[in-house]
Amino acid sequence: MNTVTSKDGTTIAFDQKGSGPLVIQVDGALQSRALDFGTNQLAALLAPHFTIINYDRRGRGDSTDTQPYALEREIEDIEALIDHEGGSAYLYGISSGAALAMEAAVALGSKVKKLAMYEAPYNDDETARQTWVNYVKKIKALNAEGRGDDAVIAFMQLVGMPDEHVEGMRQQPFFAPLAKIGHTLAYDAAALGDESAVPTDTAARVTIPTLVMDGSESYPFMHTAAVALAKVMPNGQQRTLEGQTHEVAPDALAPTLIEFFTA
Repeated sequence: MNTVTSKDGTTIAFDQKGSGPLVIQVDGALQSRALDFGTNQLAALLAPHFTIINYDRRGRGDSTDTQPYALEREIEDIEALIDHEGGSAYLYGISSGAALAMEAAVALGSKVKKLAMYEAPYNDDETARQTWVNYVKKIKALNAEGRGDDAVIAFMQLVGMPDEHVEGMRQQPFFAPLAKIGHTLAYDAAALGDESAVPTDTAARVTIPTLVMDGSESYPFMHTAAVALAKVMPNGQQRTLEGQTHEVAPDALAPTLIEFFTA
């Protein structure tokens, strides 16, 4: 494990593999180096071609946290990693991590050379936007009461877990580690915006080469969002990975990232 210190004094923990151009992986909700949802496997597949950094976002794993939270602080965390490794990088983000990576690409200018995004969960549907607003209010209230476990349940219900599975979820061995970082769900919400609508104004400011991906077997709104983002990006391209869901398989994703980052 390695560490860097972000601008506000937060310690950011990371693993590094491989050699070559720097690729920083930006995880989505409830992910960390220890709670591996494919990030470590993907790093191993990319390492023969690139220097890969897999880091714990603030408030997770071995990284510390500093209050009050602001999205700008997470962008500074990415900048600290970039500066530590030579001053420029490619970014790959998945889910809400893709939203954060896009925000970082806009904010950090020439320090980010290329951007790859997989299924940032933006949704322009009016009902979905209101559901998101209600969810954000709920997790903020739960976090204010120190109820990270209930925030995790609220997130799981948002993404489709039936009510009857709640108690069973709480009994799973992986639930306690998730509950410990439940407060960071508000950080993911900040990256996605007040309504989680497709941020075309922000996307239009992403001038670097950008690959926006989705899975053919995922939720239809993911494809709609990917097409909308790529359409307004001056150097954007959209690609659908056949047979993939939101939980994309590393061996399906890696060849596409290698092709894009080495082009």
